[in-house]
Amino acid sequence: MITCKEASRLASQQLDRNLSFGERCQLRLHLMYCAGCRRMDEQFRFLRQASGAWINRAD
Repeated sequence: MITCKEASRLASQQLDRNLSFGERCQLRLHLMYCAGCRRMDEQFRFLRQASGAWINRAD
């Protein structure tokens, strides 16, 4: 099992690169039982989407 710290690192990295199969499995397993990390993952995705929309709006 990975820690919350490791899960947050992988959740952040998955926005910038493709995670390996093992990394994806570890992250998904952790997110299944950790509500705090699930919320953090959702927030990372929301911020990525919102910043992308902001950048596209400025063009």
